Amino acid sequence: MSVIVEAMNILSIQSHVAYGHVGNSAAVFPLQRMGVEVWPIHTVQFSNHTGYGNWQGQVFDERTIREIMGGIEQRGILSACDGVLSGYMGGADIGAAILDAVAAVKRANPAAKYCCDPVIGDAGRGVYVRDGIPEFMKAKAVPAADVVTPNQFELDYLSGRESKSLADAMAAVKAVHALGPRAILVTSLHTAETPADAIDLLGSDETGCFRLRTPKLPLTVNGAGDAIAALFFAHYLRSAKIGAALSRAASAIFGVLAKTAQAGAREIQLVAAQDEIVNPSRVFEAEKL
Repeated sequence: MSVIVEAMNILSIQSHVAYGHVGNSAAVFPLQRMGVEVWPIHTVQFSNHTGYGNWQGQVFDERTIREIMGGIEQRGILSACDGVLSGYMGGADIGAAILDAVAAVKRANPAAKYCCDPVIGDAGRGVYVRDGIPEFMKAKAVPAADVVTPNQFELDYLSGRESKSLADAMAAVKAVHALGPRAILVTSLHTAETPADAIDLLGSDETGCFRLRTPKLPLTVNGAGDAIAALFFAHYLRSAKIGAALSRAASAIFGVLAKTAQAGAREIQLVAAQDEIVNPSRVFEAEKL
């Protein structure tokens, strides 16, 4: 028996690589595999992600983003756009163009939502984006967003707090809610209560705060945060239930990462493990805190 999934359109404005999976290269295919129509705008086009140490390609300027967005708008289709997803921003000028794109979509469809993955840095690496980006995220992008998907380092930066315990993390989430976002997904959390062999995820909206714990896998890959942000956003748009969205997105990414670890691959195995996106081998349930 075939299942007809309600059509959904998401505009995704992120970086893009030809080889591997980060940014739009990590977000577009999983969304499509879920049955979501994606309209990608690339902020950069690189040969591979920068973690390899060398890469070729181009960073697109604000004008390019605005031109492509203008062309999409001329098609008269923005009223059918259910959401806008943004990730890594090369500069604050790109950020301004993204927020203008969000405003255009919301003018055409007031029910549309904006999900900002506030890429700033990571534990152990610190801030790795250009000067001005962290400040832009906190002052402009996050307040404009309906949904944000920070990692623990970014949660602490945005909240101005340290999330050493679960109570600290929940207080930090509350502080980020106060900036504007209705829903928050903390994509990787390790507090005093998290076992050494596990990783926690935290989801929060007006219905409550939910924690989901998965085993920690023996791998380090780029792009998992980009993929889970996309999947969480789509599931949240579909269900409007943060616990269910957290469970579905986390279970899917765990399945993909488990197969990536099994293959010993350096790049996240989104295509080889694509069935995990829609039918995860192992389902993790979110618990209400």
